[in-house]
Amino acid sequence: MKVAVVHEWLDTYAGSERVLEEILALYPQADVFVMVDFIPPGQRAFLGGRRVTTSFIQNLPFARKRFRWYLPLMPFAVEQFDLSGYDLIISSSHAVAKGVIGRPHQPHISYVHSPMRYAWDLQGDYLAGGTWRSLVPRMLMHYLRMWDARTANGVDQFIANSGFIAQRILKTYRRTAEVIHPPVDIADFTVVAEKEDFYVTLSRLVPYKRVDLLVDAFAQMPQRRLIVVGNGPELAALKARAPANVTFAGRVADDLKRQYLQRAKAFVYAGEEDFGIVLVEAQACGTPVIAFGRGGAAEIVVDGETGLLFDEQSPEALVAAVDLFEQMPAFAPLRIAINANRFSVARFRSEFRAIVDRAMRPQLRIVARTMLNGTGEHPDRASSVSPSSMLA
Repeated sequence: MKVAVVHEWLDTYAGSERVLEEILALYPQADVFVMVDFIPPGQRAFLGGRRVTTSFIQNLPFARKRFRWYLPLMPFAVEQFDLSGYDLIISSSHAVAKGVIGRPHQPHISYVHSPMRYAWDLQGDYLAGGTWRSLVPRMLMHYLRMWDARTANGVDQFIANSGFIAQRILKTYRRTAEVIHPPVDIADFTVVAEKEDFYVTLSRLVPYKRVDLLVDAFAQMPQRRLIVVGNGPELAALKARAPANVTFAGRVADDLKRQYLQRAKAFVYAGEEDFGIVLVEAQACGTPVIAFGRGGAAEIVVDGETGLLFDEQSPEALVAAVDLFEQMPAFAPLRIAINANRFSVARFRSEFRAIVDRAMRPQLRIVARTMLNGTGEHPDRASSVSPSSMLA
């Protein structure tokens, strides 16, 4: 069986690439298709040495640094991939990957990290203000929405990375989705019971992550220390407004990242995440999480047992949550870490393979009957063929 895996683009190893890595581990014979591939040599191990097919955008001017400028061309580009020779299509999508064109006999399973945020419910966050300068981007989002809704018809089975995203898929595409949370390599993290007197957050410093809210909240709590780990376009602005008790560590190596997560009194987060892998990683270290209680955080944190959820994106709500946390008995690190086990790599692989097996069963029955034709064996025996064994 031939498998095509369509991913958005490769420029760094982040959350969606972790999902891609596990899909490729399940189907090592799969071929990979992306808009562009500029991932550094030191981060390519998860691709298993396989050749990656890119779109024509790979060779356009400035694509290495500014490939997102070519978003208007990406719907056309993804439709140019010829996948006619494949038996199964898997897309890993947060923008255009699910729009690849398949044939009627090819099951298309789409793992959706999120429908295009900037085109749908978060357009206002990305295109703040209604000035004439936003007119062209708003028109572009209008056409992207029409294309995005139409191409949902080409997907046979949607998988959402959280219940929150399943709701977005239903709202956006009027389709139901099964939920498989992203895989987290729990084994990479160990529990540290002795915590130090600081709070930590780890995030890309972009507006929708709401690190500004954390900075403003800790400005009201000068006796408590916050360490911000991460980099991004908001760094300078955040530093300018930060009080003395807020420290910026920048982007750090994985070992140091683990140490921050292990040693912190609590991990704090104010964004509305599609899922939030780092929240699971913090809990795998036995560290409680204080987070805005919408999106993936509500599915990761057991409120009152493995952390606290606050219900309003405001500095005051976070200050109240931290104050409550300080007054509560200490959370049990082992109980917190056990909760993180719900998001293991093994669980992801098992659930994902089960969905693929179910989707492939009719196609594999046809293939098996064709293979057995003329052998004297009853064709109905093909129903016992394992989809997993055919795909492996």
